[in-house]
Amino acid sequence: MGQRGSCHRQHQRIYICAMTGLSTFGHPSISRRQMLAQTSMGFGGVALAALMNEAAADHAGHGVHHPAKAKNVIFLYMDGGPSQIDTFDPKPLLTKMDGREPGDLFRVEPTQFNNNGKVLGSPWKFKQHGESGIPVSSLFPHVAGCVDELAVVRSMVSEFSEHTFANYFLHTGSGLQGRPSMGAWVNYGLGSECNNLPGFVVLNGGLIPPGGLDCFGNGFLPATYQGSVFQPHGTAVANIKSPEPDIGRQRAHLDLISKLDSEAMRHGLRHDAVESAIANYELAFQMQAAVPDLMSIKDEPEHIRKLYGLDAKYKPTQIYAAECLIARRLIERGVRFIELTCPQVGGDRWDQHSNLKAGHENNARAVDQPIAGLLKDLRQRGLLDETLVVWAGEFGRTPFAQGANGRDHNPFGFSIWMAGGGIRPGITYGATDEFGYKAVENRTEIHDLHATMLHLMGVDHTRSTFRFGGRDMRLTDVKGHVMDAVIQA
Repeated sequence: MGQRGSCHRQHQRIYICAMTGLSTFGHPSISRRQMLAQTSMGFGGVALAALMNEAAADHAGHGVHHPAKAKNVIFLYMDGGPSQIDTFDPKPLLTKMDGREPGDLFRVEPTQFNNNGKVLGSPWKFKQHGESGIPVSSLFPHVAGCVDELAVVRSMVSEFSEHTFANYFLHTGSGLQGRPSMGAWVNYGLGSECNNLPGFVVLNGGLIPPGGLDCFGNGFLPATYQGSVFQPHGTAVANIKSPEPDIGRQRAHLDLISKLDSEAMRHGLRHDAVESAIANYELAFQMQAAVPDLMSIKDEPEHIRKLYGLDAKYKPTQIYAAECLIARRLIERGVRFIELTCPQVGGDRWDQHSNLKAGHENNARAVDQPIAGLLKDLRQRGLLDETLVVWAGEFGRTPFAQGANGRDHNPFGFSIWMAGGGIRPGITYGATDEFGYKAVENRTEIHDLHATMLHLMGVDHTRSTFRFGGRDMRLTDVKGHVMDAVIQA
């Protein structure tokens, strides 16, 4: 159970009128909370938070518009905004001008805290790697070994310089709270390939982004498309184990509710919330077996465990290694969209307003080996060509110091990278100025990133719409251009 194509559909439908507060005849009934308690599935909270399986597969918004290059996405979210000039965008002039007043060299835009110090050269050395010769900072010795798989985009920009708004923008294409996440849009448009796990899974390493769970929400899309948060260690999903003594009794409960559901349908009850809850109950039932199997990473061969860094001495590396390995296992089971959040490193996320060197080194140490392990493992299993891997934060950092030894937020030019899933490997795209401050070549917006991700999955971003508030809404709003230069012909 669990491998792609082996998920068994179950067609029983479950009565959940309590989601709308109505009885079968449309009169006020018990509360949602009471319904969950009285049906005593033991994991009703999972059912309501979990994501789509059968309903999404059978009722995808539109399906592919053109042949897809990628079937799945793994989004490696770097919480806080890594510094482009200290990771994937070397600037020798910055090092040469270290200690100068920035206003003497370039125009300084308003920053988040306006505590601007002197020009700050990178504390790390850059070196060219692979056949492509792409330079990578010494922060990432393991990822550097995979550089020929990457397309490094050095000209990203954001419309927001504050974490919460920038996170909403990165995840949903809007700086406003309450819009659907890109993972929700993908599953709405294409449906899920797995019927016993959610179609959109967030692996929580310990840091939920500023902006909270709305970064993974369904917004105005049906609730079946929201992200389901799993823990990489311990109990992946709370209350996933049924209190029933045997599965037969639990199935009998579901069958009874199914009969009530059929009765309600005969009386004309139709509602997105009801349909979503129906599917989520069935999904939660199937997750009882699927989730423990998914999380059994102790069964992985020793060489795979070492590849990802599960045996690392640094605890945050172990946590992120588990996330990356579980992400691969989710891909194998047909889960459409997976996001990984960063682990706690004992200081701040990639948000170094002070103590840049220690902060960036701790964060890089946590994710470097696991990410390289993931790329190598996907490649050796033949999965990288159909899996789009995206590495990105919500913005970058300034080329001048905040105070003495930090960097403030910089939305004017920063770096991300993509790999697999139809991406041209071993290239760089776009450029910032000679100080790494602002994008000056092939300026790339978040909407362009979203348009490109959807395109690689066979979706025309201008045609993937949902009617809401009197107009056809889409992930890219009224913007977005596919970055053809980073896509394999």
